[in-house]
Amino acid sequence: MPDQPLKNKTVLITGAARRLGRMFALACARAGADVAIHHAHSEADAESLRAEIVRLGQRAWVFQADLTDSFSTGRLIRLVNESTPLHFLVNSAAIFESLTFDSTTLEHWNNHLALNLTAPFLLSQAFARQADDGARIVNILDWRALRPAADHFPYTVSKSALAAMTKSMAVALAPRITVNGLALGAILPPADGNVNPKIVESIPMKRWAKENEVEQALLFLLTSPTYITGEILHVDGGRHLI
Repeated sequence: MPDQPLKNKTVLITGAARRLGRMFALACARAGADVAIHHAHSEADAESLRAEIVRLGQRAWVFQADLTDSFSTGRLIRLVNESTPLHFLVNSAAIFESLTFDSTTLEHWNNHLALNLTAPFLLSQAFARQADDGARIVNILDWRALRPAADHFPYTVSKSALAAMTKSMAVALAPRITVNGLALGAILPPADGNVNPKIVESIPMKRWAKENEVEQALLFLLTSPTYITGEILHVDGGRHLI
């Protein structure tokens, strides 16, 4: 693979200001891409990321939008297009709350569906309408999407639906646009620092992922042969198998 396989391409990454989204944004920038940074409420983090991408020699723009609001979501692609043409869309922003079936309220349910499912739908639809042939969409999923359990109930349901939508969109948008999913496992410790040491016991590879492994997987889906579409690539150490 060339040192900068994404040179002269621009990618929009939702939820890019922090954690996984930030990792994805920097990986794309190092691979030569210009980056449209979306955030909801993390302006300082987004601007810090923009400065870091510029130091890498790439262009970057910051866009704020509440993706739980359909009006704000619907405007985002148009706003990005006013600054730069778009080649790739990475739907990364998500709500991840530890809720059981009994503890899930209607508000929890609606918020998870709005951000984890409806926003990727609206963004993908708007993106597809303005995209040239060869454009790509990557939906960030979770190993739970294909192995649902009782934990993280609304999150799991919304990601399972996003996995199904990934496959449906791959058919609907072929042959112009590829649509694939990246299903992740134990990638980053919780933001509150409360790491459960038992997590690795349920992972066949018996460890957390390395950041570069996740980055390489995303770059693969953004540079792979266009004959690959509708696939869900698991980067979870085999966790979805057991």
